[in-house]
Amino acid sequence: MDTFDLINEKIVKRNAITSYVLDWRKNKNSIVFTNGCFDVLHYGHINYLAQAKDLGHKLIIGLNSDESVTRLKGEGRPVNNVKARATLLAALSIVDAVVVFEEDTPESLIKQIIPDVLVKGGDYKYEDIVGADYVSANGGLVEVIKFVDGYSSTEILKKL
Repeated sequence: MDTFDLINEKIVKRNAITSYVLDWRKNKNSIVFTNGCFDVLHYGHINYLAQAKDLGHKLIIGLNSDESVTRLKGEGRPVNNVKARATLLAALSIVDAVVVFEEDTPESLIKQIIPDVLVKGGDYKYEDIVGADYVSANGGLVEVIKFVDGYSSTEILKKL
């Protein structure tokens, strides 16, 4: 199997992620989950994902579908289609799985995975994090990671 195949193996269908999680948990791995559009991957994203990975063993990224990104960010977004965004994320060694979701929030995906740690960026407060109450009620942690100032996909696109 070549390297690109190994990258693509980390892009997991929604109906298959549960078996990955079960296997990882059998091996005593903790599951960290975060989500986002990751439309224009930048330094701030990498810093954020690296910190998220440090909170557990396996990092799963819930990735908004193209339609979801358009509903959230407006016409003209995403700049990169879901295949490109998923592949870029899966190519990162710190990422263990990328799962695309169609909804505007990852709530049902979070309930499917039941992560040990739910992570969001510094622009969120606990009470605004989708799935936070569910994760906490199931014994998990909710962590907010400080953003690196000056890095935002929206701001990068405004400069163009």
